[in-house]
Amino acid sequence: MNITAALKVSSRAIRTNKVRSILTTLGIIIGVAAVISLVALTQGANLMIERQLTSLGGKSLIVNPGKRGVGVQESAITLTTDDADAIRDLSIVSHVAPMIDNPEQVVWGNRDFFTMVVGTSPEFVFINDWYPETGVFFNREDVAGAENVCVLGATVVSNLFGYRNPVGETVRIGKNSFKVIGVMEALGQTTGGRDQDDVVIIPYTTFQKRILGSNSLETISVSVNAPGDIPAAESEIRQLLRERHNLRPGDEDNFYLRSQFGIIQRIFNISDIMTVLLGSIASISLIVGGIGIMNIMLVSVGERTREIGIRMAVGARPKDIMVQFLIEAILLSLTGGVIGIAAGIAGSKIASSLTGWETVISPGSVLLSFGFAALIGIFFGIYPARKASRLDPIEALRYE
Repeated sequence: MNITAALKVSSRAIRTNKVRSILTTLGIIIGVAAVISLVALTQGANLMIERQLTSLGGKSLIVNPGKRGVGVQESAITLTTDDADAIRDLSIVSHVAPMIDNPEQVVWGNRDFFTMVVGTSPEFVFINDWYPETGVFFNREDVAGAENVCVLGATVVSNLFGYRNPVGETVRIGKNSFKVIGVMEALGQTTGGRDQDDVVIIPYTTFQKRILGSNSLETISVSVNAPGDIPAAESEIRQLLRERHNLRPGDEDNFYLRSQFGIIQRIFNISDIMTVLLGSIASISLIVGGIGIMNIMLVSVGERTREIGIRMAVGARPKDIMVQFLIEAILLSLTGGVIGIAAGIAGSKIASSLTGWETVISPGSVLLSFGFAALIGIFFGIYPARKASRLDPIEALRYE
């Protein structure tokens, strides 16, 4: 018997017992749908986490003066504008923002507010993914000219101007007057309770010239193209700064680097473990479905013993009988796999619309589930098929 004929016979046998065939494939359907849905939800969650971590600095690192855990102390002048410019020239780096900050009194009219004044560069907005809601951020020309311009956080605006638009107004910081050119988007408080909107941002050159009186920096904020570039960027920046600071082998660094890369890696590792765990749990349904297929095929062999005997009597070889029953098992598994894939994709979309979570349908998970379903059919179909092929024709014909 050729494969085409075996397929026709197997398909006819499956259609003869439609209800039993549907119930048999149910385990495969549930297993495949569960694998695809859970993987889609987990990968979607990973994508959301990656985006959130990126917005919180997942692609950035901070260069600090001094020794880790000791503070700036006597090393306050170890980072300079020239260091920031040198870091900017590294190919792995996408943005560099020199940073200086100091609490200052900000005055407008008869109102004053004590807030944090931050000196930085235009790259600040790209590194922190934080942009003006009204007006503009200062540009390179403002930095080059050390212009007296500033951008206000929402908390400062609320305390000084109320509901009035401050763009175009002039505020006084210390003894210097600054023109307000923009208002940053409101971010609210961090998980630690710090108000991120309690800030006034000015060009770092203006800060150095008008407030600090030197070209030193408190930190240098750096961003790269992807979180995975952080380790390489840390290595290159460390080597560069050691050379610039004339540190000999064995000398301790007079700076240190901080990033969220380690935290991000741990979160993704946990997420990968959860994906494997949930996928494994869902795969149990596939194995249960395979056992169901084997059970039904064994029942089918018992019910069709006389049919098998007649076929052997008219010339069917044991190999033909085995192929027929194996094809039946594979067809049941693949049918369940196809329906399970459709159900899994539909279930993912429904879950996404109900929960608002993003889902990612991975072609890999679809192909893996389909392939696993086929393997289940082969593995659990071999024993019933071999049993059918080994029946004695004479005994089979006598079977009632």
